[in-house]
Amino acid sequence: MLTRRTQIGAILAALGAATVAVTVSAAAPGVAQTAPLGGANPVAVLTGAQSINSTETRYQVKGTDLGIMWTDERGQILAAFGDTFGLGWAGISSGFANPGTIDWRSNTLARSTDRNPSNGMSFNDYVTDRPGHAKELLPSLKKDGVEMTKIPTGGINVSGRNYLAYMSIRSFTQPGQWLTNHSGIAYSDDGGQTWKDASSARRPNTAGFDDQFQMIAFARRDGFVYAYGTPNGRFGDAHVARVPEQQLLDQSAYEYWTGKSWQRGSSAIATPIVDGPVGELSVRYDQTLKSWEMMYLDESRKEIVVRLAPQPAGPWSDEIPVATSREYPDLYGAFFDPDSKGADIYFTMTQYGSYNVMMMHAKLPASAIRSALK
Repeated sequence: MLTRRTQIGAILAALGAATVAVTVSAAAPGVAQTAPLGGANPVAVLTGAQSINSTETRYQVKGTDLGIMWTDERGQILAAFGDTFGLGWAGISSGFANPGTIDWRSNTLARSTDRNPSNGMSFNDYVTDRPGHAKELLPSLKKDGVEMTKIPTGGINVSGRNYLAYMSIRSFTQPGQWLTNHSGIAYSDDGGQTWKDASSARRPNTAGFDDQFQMIAFARRDGFVYAYGTPNGRFGDAHVARVPEQQLLDQSAYEYWTGKSWQRGSSAIATPIVDGPVGELSVRYDQTLKSWEMMYLDESRKEIVVRLAPQPAGPWSDEIPVATSREYPDLYGAFFDPDSKGADIYFTMTQYGSYNVMMMHAKLPASAIRSALK
């Protein structure tokens, strides 16, 4: 049997010298850029007036963020977005006042059969509530101190049913910090058109606002769904639980990683798998590298980073920076595209000032992969 080191060596050899530099299509058609080793470049703007999808005119999506992606049973990509604003919106500096005037929807969903992220991602359509208007999937009260909004944090499809993890935000406090009422899971049996909030899957926050699974990202493998959780905000540690994929809505079926084993019980028994600050997780298993991949914003470094691991609970490698605030001010919300492969990773990213979603591309350095998976 090949050792893990030998396996990784063979994988890296197959990847070849392409890991030395990154060349991708930039936002301007026909223009190629070469990034520093491991650096990310924009492929295309996906949302907003100037996007490849013209979402302002087609769906009244003038500004939005996140872009959490997963594939459904038909092989199309679903992409969930956070707070979304329409034609009356004057930009992020205008705030959240007058929800009706700015056509504020807490969450929206696009669908795509475009499986070539090197050209961006063309949307087939949005889930709509009337022609040409993206629908709010899960309504929120939009009242500061009560429930400000409901924001998606993860999505997955199991046996034709789509599941959307979300957080109910009570209020935004300081930059990178907010308080949640609870996390939850909604599901859809009609391709994302309608959603039911599963009361059995709600996780109320603690009195100290430090529950470890208030922001959940999903990954699926070997009959389990892995739920990667962090507390509210971008500064907590990461934890992981697993559940048989057909019992995703049953909290009693979850097992938490304690540092030594998987155990049922309260989520409080989960021990950190990655120390914070960990903001807005995205996790996947890559078949090419035979490795788990984790992406998030490290708020202390102001960088979007990737970690690799041989198992879903780790041990996780050191951080591999792929995008920095020096290049992309106010960056956040990095989520893997399902068609990332090996060292080639595609991901959505938002910059708060422009408040729209870009498809990004980076190539993980061979040296970093070798060090992470030795």
